[in-house]
Amino acid sequence: MLLGVPREIKNHEYRVGMTPGSVREAMHHGHQVVVEAGAGRAIGLEDDAYRQAGATIVAEAAEVYRRADMVVKVKEPQASEFGLLRRDQILFTYLHLAPDRKQTRALIDSGCIAVAYETVTDARGGLPLLAPMSIVAGRMSVQVGASCLEIARGGRGQLLGGVPGVPPAKVVVLGGGTVGTNALRMALGLEADVAVLDKSLSRLYDLDLQFGPALKTVFATLEAVEEHVVAADLVICGVLVPGAAAPKLITADMVRHMKRGAVIVDVSIDQGGCSETSRPTTHADPTYVVDGVVHYCVTNMPGAVARTSTFALNNATLPFVLALAGKGWQRAMKDDPHLANGLNVAQGRLVNAAVADALGLDHLLLSRVLQA
Repeated sequence: MLLGVPREIKNHEYRVGMTPGSVREAMHHGHQVVVEAGAGRAIGLEDDAYRQAGATIVAEAAEVYRRADMVVKVKEPQASEFGLLRRDQILFTYLHLAPDRKQTRALIDSGCIAVAYETVTDARGGLPLLAPMSIVAGRMSVQVGASCLEIARGGRGQLLGGVPGVPPAKVVVLGGGTVGTNALRMALGLEADVAVLDKSLSRLYDLDLQFGPALKTVFATLEAVEEHVVAADLVICGVLVPGAAAPKLITADMVRHMKRGAVIVDVSIDQGGCSETSRPTTHADPTYVVDGVVHYCVTNMPGAVARTSTFALNNATLPFVLALAGKGWQRAMKDDPHLANGLNVAQGRLVNAAVADALGLDHLLLSRVLQA
């Protein structure tokens, strides 16, 4: 199969779908790879490194899309890329379709085979292609939250860990999954006053064992969420419902009652965000203020540390890239039901049930797609 790697064009997005090492691995398995010139330059992956791995470098994204049987990206296609997709071409990338009707319609109209990293599963019920970026985003959330608490960025002028004689900031993490766990690790390491809220008692038990008495674990009732969010200096939203829109746990009324200069870092913004006051932002303009509360809602947070993120992501995606390329998408998905869960759109039909529910659209059963 001929694989195509275009340069990412989303605002301040410097990750790349395949590293030279991944290209070399694909070539070893008998595939060909075309890479858009400069795709990895920002993170030190020069065109010559791709050539040495066996890739062909082409000048424009249009040439990548025209030639490739499968396009391997990082972020969802932007509006200018919609028209480059074609029927039966495999698109393998993050999609996050639940809050994005425009992109969903464009993928359906293209007739492509759209496979989303974020809905591929594993035998333990995890999301192996979302996990690497969730780790990065969880760790980054505390960094950016601490920065946003500074006066110059609109915050309360509060040091996250405090100093002797001055108490630390109160950090509240909504969700004890991969994002939340990594946020907890960083916040506790900086000696903040940290609480995590989750609906799973077993998960809270595991977090209590992992982090010990320094962490406050709270069962996430409506009352508990309101109490802790209103009292927080920094709230990190790490709630995920696979494929579906994030639940709105933070109401606009809660935000009105938060401290002036408090901060919300909404990592779940890719799926619509878990605050009623959240809206997508970019690395170029990452924050805005609502009722005195600073909101950081960048939809591609790991793009800020693009080199680390690229290698972490490639480690996870490469086996699936090779399976799709080696077997074709239908055989690969029949052989691996966890990969099949990544199929969101196929040949003009929406397949993912959670996306369909979020957007109020009809969908075709995955079993019928694979039997065709």
